[in-house]
Amino acid sequence: MLREHDRTLRSLLLTSDIVVSVVVFTGIVLTSKLRVAGADPQTMNAALTALGVLACLVWPLMLNLFSVYGTHRREALGQALTQLFFGNLAGVIVLSAVAFAMAAPVSPLFPIVFGVAQFVALATSRSVMLGTLRYLRRTGHNYRNLLIVGCGPRAAQAMETLQKHPEWGMRIAGFVDDGSSNVKICVPEDLISKFVDVPKILRDEMIDEVLVACPRSMLASISPIVQECAAIGVPITLLSDLFGDHLPPPRVSRFDSMAALTFAPVHHSDVALAVKRGVDVAGSALGLLIASPVLLAAAGAIRLSSPGKILFYQTRLGKNGRPFRVLKLRTMCVNAESMKEALWDLNEMDGPVFKIEHDPRVTWVGTFLRKWSLDELPQLWNVLRGDMSLVGPRPPTPDEVARYHRNDRRRLSMRPGITCIWQVSGRNEIGFNDWMKLDLLYIDTWSLGGDVRILFRTIPAVLFRRGAS
Repeated sequence: MLREHDRTLRSLLLTSDIVVSVVVFTGIVLTSKLRVAGADPQTMNAALTALGVLACLVWPLMLNLFSVYGTHRREALGQALTQLFFGNLAGVIVLSAVAFAMAAPVSPLFPIVFGVAQFVALATSRSVMLGTLRYLRRTGHNYRNLLIVGCGPRAAQAMETLQKHPEWGMRIAGFVDDGSSNVKICVPEDLISKFVDVPKILRDEMIDEVLVACPRSMLASISPIVQECAAIGVPITLLSDLFGDHLPPPRVSRFDSMAALTFAPVHHSDVALAVKRGVDVAGSALGLLIASPVLLAAAGAIRLSSPGKILFYQTRLGKNGRPFRVLKLRTMCVNAESMKEALWDLNEMDGPVFKIEHDPRVTWVGTFLRKWSLDELPQLWNVLRGDMSLVGPRPPTPDEVARYHRNDRRRLSMRPGITCIWQVSGRNEIGFNDWMKLDLLYIDTWSLGGDVRILFRTIPAVLFRRGAS
């Protein structure tokens, strides 16, 4: 049953998750003190019933949006648990919003407690289930038959990969090749068939998947195989290294009615990025409200200390090099930009970045604002507008980018931020090359949890003024 019934397995997973949700929700309701004391019993029961339906029925359906119920045969356990985590995080957000909209007589912590308990319960059941399936596959059960197109080095590499991962439960049913290429045969010759034999193989043998691992020069000749697989419903997988190892893994997308492969250095989750944007909007709006007295006081001090505008507008480059006007409290004299070229010999930073610790253009009020990073507060408006994010690589100026090496430009592939790894790691104490490496590391390993850690590290970095000038 486990071999061929993936849909049945997904249905069983969905059903078991609903049962787990019911048990967890009921347990929290009966044992916790997260209900508001003195609430009308009828209102309480109605609210808990509504929240229970959402948590126990809609919650698992939301997990499906994060591919929690997709096949994890060739995925690591950590990746499956990561999808489960983000699905639960989205569920907590929705449950909190519904509880707030209903004015449910429960503590604001109720959705969070339920989400944590739900994640622990589902992660435990998933780990046990996936561990059991992998054990069965290692011992020869729950396997799938794989037909590999090609017989050269790429096919041999695919064979070696399958041999290294017996927990995937993939058996090689054979190889097929057109015999017209000059590619060296690197697989057992007794397992090689001709392209013309593919329809018979698919008809007479149980083939669960076809893997294309042939040279790029053979792609035109495998079209009949692709059509045959599509006609009878056998999945076909195309290895994405056809153009060499210098390209990153692609993501399948659509170009109108055509399927497309998108090659990008990093494929961030669209849902996670949407959550990041939601946090940016809420955080910047709240930050502007809280910081308004500080901004008013700083504006008065700037006005009294030197002539000129209170706000300083500067062109910076955002995601993919889009120019925008960044807002800062003015900390320099009004003609500071025209003086920059004359002061370039005093630059204390390597690379294209210009920094002077005791910059003669900075006013006495500006020195105080810079020391406590208060001049950056107006950038919360840039975050609210969508030019920037709370966390991300700092936005460079056009003249800095003009001096970038080719690889440095990849830091423009993500929305710039007010704070970043560079700022919490020492700022001006870090050389330009190490700064670029930190930004690229952030992009390559980005996660919502990482953004939260950087935000928390920003507080002591500002208070202790590490690397500020």
